[in-house]
Amino acid sequence: MKKKLLTALAVIIAASLLIASCSSGSKQKKRTVRHMDDVDETEEDDDEDTTTTTESSEETIATTATSESAEPSETESGPVKVGIINNDPNESGYRTANDKDMKETFTADEGYDAVYFYSLKNDEMVSAAYKFLEDGVDYLLISPADTAGWEEVLQEAQDAGVKVIFFDRYADVSEELYESMVIADMEKQGWLAVDWLEEQDLPEYNVLHIQGVLGSVAQVSRGTPLDYMGDEDPNWNITLEATAEWDAESAKKIVEEAIEEGIEFNVIYSDSDNMTKGAVAALDEANTTHGVDGEVMIVSFDCNEYAMEEVLMGSWNCEVQSSPFMASYIDKIIKGEVEEKTVFVEDKVFDTATITWDDVDKYGL
Repeated sequence: MKKKLLTALAVIIAASLLIASCSSGSKQKKRTVRHMDDVDETEEDDDEDTTTTTESSEETIATTATSESAEPSETESGPVKVGIINNDPNESGYRTANDKDMKETFTADEGYDAVYFYSLKNDEMVSAAYKFLEDGVDYLLISPADTAGWEEVLQEAQDAGVKVIFFDRYADVSEELYESMVIADMEKQGWLAVDWLEEQDLPEYNVLHIQGVLGSVAQVSRGTPLDYMGDEDPNWNITLEATAEWDAESAKKIVEEAIEEGIEFNVIYSDSDNMTKGAVAALDEANTTHGVDGEVMIVSFDCNEYAMEEVLMGSWNCEVQSSPFMASYIDKIIKGEVEEKTVFVEDKVFDTATITWDDVDKYGL
């Protein structure tokens, strides 16, 4: 009887040890799977042995969770989907540089799935925004062609949980409808140009203003200081305002017609370098001198390399920078590293008296 009891006890003890061993192995396997899922990318980078103890696996899991929280480049379900609505990259050197900057930032390697739409027409941009919402983007990045017409689609974006970030330009909507905006202070750019002109102390300012797309932030903001001077100072006369919609050939025709009609002007104030190029071509064909000691002063915006060279050579008088490099700011906003509602990019002014080749190399687009 005693022998039978001892035998039964031995069986019970062996079974208990077997159950404990299986339980421990199961827990170890579960932790190992979790570890491999969470730190797969880290292990590829570190090129270390993937065999670890249970304790070291737990430490790695904690470190990885902290890293993912600091750099939320991807959602839990995959890359961050961004729909980028921009103006035509062929519009100007500025827009080409801006588009290139966006494409170099919002890459798969950085955790993004980016799709692009380009237009100079606001209604087409709005339609693209609706399409991106249907496609399930996480963010809409928008440089609107016009300030109006965005309220309804942005309300739909908010209802869908899609965050909106304006860049370069913004829309006339409630602040509640967008996350942030990264922009140049274009009215300040206008004041940089107007203040520079005022310092030239001309006996009279007869200004031909070549405008960008009417209603765009650039057109409205850069023109505001000029309009103010025309209203407040009797020596400032805006003899002609006409839109070339950022196009060089259209700007050329505006100046040609102004010359044919005998409109007086001793200053061309152009909202972009591309339009300025066309305007100056018309002056050259009419044998009208421009730049330093010329009949017409040339004031332009954007800082394309060719434009800065014209200022350096004295063919144009003044160039106001508008930095196109905004993607890094947007990236930081998405990652939660920047929380400001409005982020301004710093701009500079260059004229024939101060510009250098170093400036052209550093700031030319």
